[in-house]
Amino acid sequence: MQYNSDKEAVDALGQYNQKLDKEIHKIIVGQNKVVEDIILSIFSGGHTLLVGVPGLAKTLLVNTIAQALGLNFKRIQFTPDLMPSDIIGTEILDENRAFRFLKGPVFSNIILADEINRTPPKTQSALLEAMQEKAVTAAGKSYQLEAPFYVLATQNPIEQEGTYPLPEAQLDRFMFNINLDYPDYNDEVEIVKATTSEITNNVEKVIDRESIIFFQQLIRRVPVNDSVVKHAVWLTTQSRPGTPDAHKITDEYITWGAGPRASQYLILGAKAHAALHGKYSPDNEDVNAVAKPVFRHRLVKNFKAEAEQINLDDIIDELIKTKK
Repeated sequence: MQYNSDKEAVDALGQYNQKLDKEIHKIIVGQNKVVEDIILSIFSGGHTLLVGVPGLAKTLLVNTIAQALGLNFKRIQFTPDLMPSDIIGTEILDENRAFRFLKGPVFSNIILADEINRTPPKTQSALLEAMQEKAVTAAGKSYQLEAPFYVLATQNPIEQEGTYPLPEAQLDRFMFNINLDYPDYNDEVEIVKATTSEITNNVEKVIDRESIIFFQQLIRRVPVNDSVVKHAVWLTTQSRPGTPDAHKITDEYITWGAGPRASQYLILGAKAHAALHGKYSPDNEDVNAVAKPVFRHRLVKNFKAEAEQINLDDIIDELIKTKK
């Protein structure tokens, strides 16, 4: 893929984004913000935690996005008896009495890790290692995963019995936490009409693997003004209770704030948000646009916030409003 300049490449990325959105919504009704954030995280090179109740077509959503991106897709159903070898693969003895590595489902471009909190920590860590290192280790050998590699893990927010919640340190490896909510009335009418008739829509491939890797590298090169970096860091430092820059709402309702990785993801997300919308450099609005999915799983509410049913998104809104 050849472009005369990064500016020309950003223009092309904006056009690809519009085509992707149109193609994905041939199948997916509504959920515009969810689709936008997933595409944004893929081009940022991050991973996503998707939180939503069962029956909201998470598998269909991810499969549709994978088809439009021209990427391989695998779904792993996490259960209490799932073993690390069920994810990364295992060595087998072949017909020549030689050991051969049989690759697991993690060897794909897009992984849907369904209900990741239903499997024990040992199995969770096998996937989290792959996310961090973009490689897996089996029988002392390291195997590189094909780029791009993207994990979308789901959690059910209502059933907690028999689950193994991810620790905060492991949650921090996810770039985004996206809430998948019920469709509104009109969207649900369209969903029912589309899924109870003989008419089917096919998803066309919009972009290829090499182009996605190119645009991921492009987003890293997008220039950022120092004032925008300072705004991102200011949002993060406000989230830390008991520190000099803590917001009053943070001291009141938050036990644990976001670490430096949140600042990094705010800037990376802002770069991608700007580029996907045809802008050559992000501003504070681009940072604010990705603040909620970046912060949701990095802020830990205290007992008072739980008792008063304080919403994390409302706390993040207050952080955004406060100027330095």
